[in-house]
Amino acid sequence: MIRQSWWKILSVLLLLYTFSAGLLIKVPLIGNLYGTIRNLFFHVPMWFGMMVLFIVSVVYAVKYLINPSVTNDIYSTAFAKTGMLYGILGLITGAIWANYTWGEPWSNDPKQLGSAIALLIYAAYFILRNSIPDMDKRARIGAVYNIFACAMLFPTLWIIPRMVESLHPGGQGVEGNPAMAGKDLDPNMRMVFWPAVLGWTLLGIWMTTLKIRFELYREKKLAHA
Repeated sequence: MIRQSWWKILSVLLLLYTFSAGLLIKVPLIGNLYGTIRNLFFHVPMWFGMMVLFIVSVVYAVKYLINPSVTNDIYSTAFAKTGMLYGILGLITGAIWANYTWGEPWSNDPKQLGSAIALLIYAAYFILRNSIPDMDKRARIGAVYNIFACAMLFPTLWIIPRMVESLHPGGQGVEGNPAMAGKDLDPNMRMVFWPAVLGWTLLGIWMTTLKIRFELYREKKLAHA
């Protein structure tokens, strides 16, 4: 039992460490961030987790196109749903953070706009699926659209925002927070940040496996009805 659940236990331990150490460690005072810099342990790891979940979702979408099966479709959809949840939480925590550091929750920053566009593209994925009554057609068209949606993550989140002026670190704007960007991350914060990324990602996978088990059970019940 422990062998099968070690990664779940690891997720819980990492998140407990994230919440405790993330609120207690000494953090650098950078610009007008002050204590809000601790949101780095929650906001950013959710985006990392979202990317992982969406990528796994598209892997199963490709698997469905190669080998159409209800299981592959269920896996793909479930990972996309959890990824969407993480994206929404990332957007909300980012807006709260922006309200304290930039003076307003939404400033039409390129990274904010790109994130909103990416989530709207995935929202269209779920709307599209729900609008198609035929199960096979729904799964096939959904899988194709899923590939498109995942591909759009990279220009909307990583490429375009880095090509224009941005308040976010990593952009070309002079008002960003360079001490929070990549290699410049404070060593103390790095010791919490990367465990947080792994912990939040494992939690997302755990949540998805529960959803998958429920959907497979429901599919089995419908098949025997």
